[in-house]
Amino acid sequence: MSHDPSSVSPANAPPPPVSLGEAFGYWLKLGFISFGGPAGQISMMHQELVERRRWISENRFLHALNYCMLLPGPEAQQLATYIGWLMHGTVGGIIAGTLFVLPSLLILIALTWIYLAMGTLPAVAGVLYGIKPAVVAIVLFAAWRIGSKALRNSLLWGVAAAAFLAIFALNLPFPLIVLAAGVIGSLGGRFAPDKFRAGGGHGASNKQYGPAIIDDHTPTPSHARFSGMRVAGLMAAGLGIGGGVLGGLALSWGWDATLTQMGWFFTKAALVTFGGAYAVLPYVYQGGVETYHWLTGPQMIDGLALGETTPGPLIMVVAFVGFVGGWTQQFFGPDGLLAAGAAGAAVATLFTFLPSFIFILAGGPLVEATHGEIRFTAPLTGITAAVVGVVVNLALFFAYHVLWPTGFSGTFEWFGAAMSLAAFVALFRFKVGVIPVIGACAAAGLLHQFVLG
Repeated sequence: MSHDPSSVSPANAPPPPVSLGEAFGYWLKLGFISFGGPAGQISMMHQELVERRRWISENRFLHALNYCMLLPGPEAQQLATYIGWLMHGTVGGIIAGTLFVLPSLLILIALTWIYLAMGTLPAVAGVLYGIKPAVVAIVLFAAWRIGSKALRNSLLWGVAAAAFLAIFALNLPFPLIVLAAGVIGSLGGRFAPDKFRAGGGHGASNKQYGPAIIDDHTPTPSHARFSGMRVAGLMAAGLGIGGGVLGGLALSWGWDATLTQMGWFFTKAALVTFGGAYAVLPYVYQGGVETYHWLTGPQMIDGLALGETTPGPLIMVVAFVGFVGGWTQQFFGPDGLLAAGAAGAAVATLFTFLPSFIFILAGGPLVEATHGEIRFTAPLTGITAAVVGVVVNLALFFAYHVLWPTGFSGTFEWFGAAMSLAAFVALFRFKVGVIPVIGACAAAGLLHQFVLG
């Protein structure tokens, strides 16, 4: 079958059905090229699946995206899972969702091993010195980008400010901030709906790209129709996998063992990732750095930098945290550091993404029962506003560790500050992509290491 369905079907007819093998090829390719964060990944899928291949119509695509935007977890990976499920059932959804993250997991395992085993080499140290200031600029730019869309009135600005103070001054746990913001949004949607109408959903579109395989009025496939028994079975299977793996880890090494605690911690993290990866990073930091001591604050910055340079969801930084935690805790002894790191990365990734599969495969039929707009986005609006304040706090935390690496009593990193400023201007003023900015800062870091250092 051709890999360009539009070339073998006229514009007024839908493309021929897509085999599971062809879909597998596309999802695998997407896993290796899905750079650019959720916006870039969703745009990439839209261009390929809606505009070019016409596997799914514009409105059905946006309908699925609306649902994914309301869920905790990475919306781009969930959208891929949803489309894969809609086209080829549970197997198709699992293939699409898994291939969206598997290449990133393998790449991050390799990069983190290089980071830990060879991080003291001058060339590696120079690259890391350069990309840390870039991370400060990237996170600050993310706060501006989210805020410019989310904070549309003074009430939402107030929610953002309160969230910032809650985590910066009061050091409140991130899940509590998310819960409070969701309650505020829910109440706001009821008593001040005009203030909380700017939810994260996407409206219907009138754009047409020709008939699609799954078109606006295509009947819902039999596997996507609601069945209480099927939903219960899928939920039981998902919970059984998570509970079985967690129970197996606990029985093998104990509840307090590093891998067991990672499984439990990242399960909780997966359920509070409203607002994207930047929003949950403070929670991962609080747990990984302050509570469990799996890694240090500067290592967390390095992990985010590596996550920005790999394909897949940015939340894949959890694989870095898991790898470093397994390595530093020497879970398999001093001679099994690579195995311990890989196991930590795998456990962190499994428990971070497993809830997303359950949400999509079990909840998809409820969404397909109606193709109308998904409502009740007010809680998401409140949470998104709070996310802005949390991300600003994250940017300040990173800036402190990058610009004053030995504390305020130490020297100020003027070169790093200049790179952070240049990186932010490149992102904000000249719309340069994240990858080129990181590449330029890495080159500047090498220059500083070998020429100026």
